[in-house]
Amino acid sequence: MSLSSHLKELRNKHETLSQEVEQAQRSPAFDDIQITALKRQKLKIKEEIERLSESANA
Repeated sequence: MSLSSHLKELRNKHETLSQEVEQAQRSPAFDDIQITALKRQKLKIKEEIERLSESANA
C-alpha cells in the first residue's frame, strides 16, 4: 500500500469517526465513556495522519 493511499484510508476513518462522535453526542444511548473512546480513536488517527504527512514532506 502506498503512502498516499494509506493516508487517504486514515482520513476516511477519521471522517467516519467524526460522524460517529456527532451521532453519539446526540443519542442518549451513548454514555460519556463511549464518546471519549471514540474521540481518542479519532485523535490517534489524526496524529498518525500528521506524522505520516510530515515524513512524506521531509
